Amino acid sequence: MPEPIPPITLPPAQNPQQEGEWLQETLRNWLDEEFLPEPVNQKIARRASQIFVRQRMEGENDLGSLVIAIVAEMQSFDFRESFYSEFAIANAVSDLLLQSLGIDHCCGQSE
Repeated sequence: MPEPIPPITLPPAQNPQQEGEWLQETLRNWLDEEFLPEPVNQKIARRASQIFVRQRMEGENDLGSLVIAIVAEMQSFDFRESFYSEFAIANAVSDLLLQSLGIDHCCGQSE
């Protein structure tokens, strides 16, 4: 039987607001590059960043829990003007965070 993938824990938040600003800018750039630069991308990135910051300020460091929180809370976001969904956004956030930690998002190994 294959080994389960161990959970990924982010370092404790030193400056959640700064992390949020980084995430908002990085996610917006990713959204703009992935399909088309659209005004809604800024709104999506801002909302995902707000969720992330609040979760980090509440002490959440588990990447899986952060992704689930983003999926759950982004369900109320109106994606009609976008190519994306709450799942795509949560996955992108996960990939960007893994990349920032030097972890290969494909296989879970350090680069």
